[in-house]
Parts: sequence; C-alpha cells; structure tokens
Amino acid sequence: MATIFSKIINRKIPAYIIAEDDQYIAFLDINPLKQGHTLVVPKEEVDYVFDLDDQALAGLFLFSKRVAKAIESVIHCNRVGVAVMGLEVPHAHVHLIPINSMDDMNFANMKLSPGRDEMEAIASKIKEALK
Repeated sequence: MATIFSKIINRKIPAYIIAEDDQYIAFLDINPLKQGHTLVVPKEEVDYVFDLDDQALAGLFLFSKRVAKAIESVIHCNRVGVAVMGLEVPHAHVHLIPINSMDDMNFANMKLSPGRDEMEAIASKIKEALK
C-alpha cells in the first residue's frame, strides 16, 4: 500500500514541495515543530532509512544538506537540526528543523498550525534560495 509520502511524490495529494530531483523530494511538514520544518524523502518506497542501499542513503543526505542550507538562509535559526526516526510513516525520511536550542527538536512539543498563505510563502522563499 502506498504511503502518504508516495501519494505526495505521485501528486495524489498536495504538498508544499520545495525541492525535487529524480530520486528525492523535499516538502514542508504540515504539522511543523518550527517554521520551515521540512521532510526529505527518497522517491523509492523503502520503510527504514538504513534499508536504503549505500548510494541512495548517501544521496538522501547530500540532497538534505542542500535543502538545509537553503532553509538556513531564509529562516532565522542557529542551525538546522536533523532527525531520523522512521516510526511515524513507513517510508524512509529525514526531518530538517530550524533550531535555536535542543528543545526545538522535541517531538513532544506542540506542533504549529500555519495557514496556507504562510506555508506557501515559506516554501517560495526556500525554493528561491535553492536557485
């Protein structure tokens, strides 16, 4: 069964996509911990990140690095934190979260509820920074 991420990849459901190539896609988390919280996903539907072959895993992190640098350039933060948990959706993915403290990476924190206009504006700024 296709995961929610596969449905985004295949454009079956909408997402605030900020970067994409033939192997990976990055889009804003719709329930972010912080403004600019982004998910980076391989297009290949593999449940567990460490089940990706070495080349796909390395590519995922290189793609994530490029996206993280763009996030840093438009979202005020000390750095972009990286989390790989893999329990919430059975499709390998990386969370990129703009942070100013360790507490910003706590997934037990209340999630933000940005509106569509805010999400579109953030996505647009990050996309522009990737050019």
